[in-house]
Amino acid sequence: MMLMRTALAAAFALALTASAHAASKIEPIVSPGGIKAWLVREPSVPMIAMDFSFAGGANADPADKLGVGNMVSSLLDEGAGELSARAFQERLEERAIQLTFASGRDQFRGSLLTLGDNLDEAATLLRLALTAPRFDEEPVERIRAQVLAALRRATTSPTDIANERWWATAFPDHPYGRSNNGTLESVPQIRVEDLKAYVGRVFARGSLTIAIVGDIDADRAGRLIDRVFGGLPAKASLPVVPDAVMHGLGTRVTVELDVPQTVIDFGGPGLARHDPDFFTAYVVNHILGAGTHTSRLYREVREVRGLAYSMRTNLIWLDHAAVLTGGTATRSDRAKETLAVIEDVIKRLAEDGPTQDELDKAKSYLKGAYAIAFDTSSKIAGQLVQIQLDDLGIDYPERRGAMIDAVTLVDAKRVAKSLLDKGLLVTVVGRTQGLNKTN
Repeated sequence: MMLMRTALAAAFALALTASAHAASKIEPIVSPGGIKAWLVREPSVPMIAMDFSFAGGANADPADKLGVGNMVSSLLDEGAGELSARAFQERLEERAIQLTFASGRDQFRGSLLTLGDNLDEAATLLRLALTAPRFDEEPVERIRAQVLAALRRATTSPTDIANERWWATAFPDHPYGRSNNGTLESVPQIRVEDLKAYVGRVFARGSLTIAIVGDIDADRAGRLIDRVFGGLPAKASLPVVPDAVMHGLGTRVTVELDVPQTVIDFGGPGLARHDPDFFTAYVVNHILGAGTHTSRLYREVREVRGLAYSMRTNLIWLDHAAVLTGGTATRSDRAKETLAVIEDVIKRLAEDGPTQDELDKAKSYLKGAYAIAFDTSSKIAGQLVQIQLDDLGIDYPERRGAMIDAVTLVDAKRVAKSLLDKGLLVTVVGRTQGLNKTN
């Protein structure tokens, strides 16, 4: 397997460094049934990976049945068609076929990984999982118990509490403010009929995005697509999700919890993926907190003061909102100092912007590290699905480096000011004495 991954990584890394070759590696295809996909053919590796996405995800959960999509994602390989949960799992294991599913905020994602020799069996099992899931009582109740156990643990986890309170405060009365996994009140109310209804509403050809990578040509890939997805309904039936404006800027939410470490989550508005300043914000975020060992926050919080082990920020773009978030955990008696350092670093970067040296190093890293996202066939398929979801164009991998290079110091200073000068929403969970002030 390692040799297979190495060969595929080398092949695609070469494509990324040679722009003409990169464009030729990704092939848009249309199945005989009219379903579009992107294909990367790599004959040297006997693996076939397929990643796919349906619009919907947790946003398609009924408001009174939160967590339906999450339960569906855990149950699709627990029996389908005439196969019980045990029989389905045995057939996957016998052929070393990997099926995974996940319900995110805006999409329901799935992936398949198999040897080419086992593709027919893999296609059959995936088709059954999507079109004829059984949702038998035993696996449903087993998965429900697992979800409820995780939700109970989350009620005493400062990390989970901080994250949940941050999103609920940022997006009240919006699906983004709700839990993807459901709640202790909603999950017991989910019935088999709810699971089947979710599948019927969400799994449809019209909201489907697909990428395939491996030793497979366009004709065989087209037949695979139709075999797996051709029997799905043409259109999904999804609720209308409005665009969201982030709330709570300048607010500090505290939750008292008697634990040794205090968790701090913070964030503010981000930039949409198609905003002209997105790549500039992407570079600025790397300088602020996304550069694991080189960012300002990591240096000031961990290296200079030893306040925390990890410190990171992220730009998150969703279909209906975009945010910049960050978080850390520190000793409770140093939480106030940690938060003060975070706020000061953000303030100074907003006021002064990055230095030319910081900008050059961030750009160099972001260009060089991109190939890591393509070091396995599954990662490549996942990246190609995301590029399609973001509507970036089939030549995006070859254009990306030039887009990063185009970021100037003037741009970075301007965007740092606009991105980081709006105030923060902060959630603090732990021993919060002296931290319950609203800014």
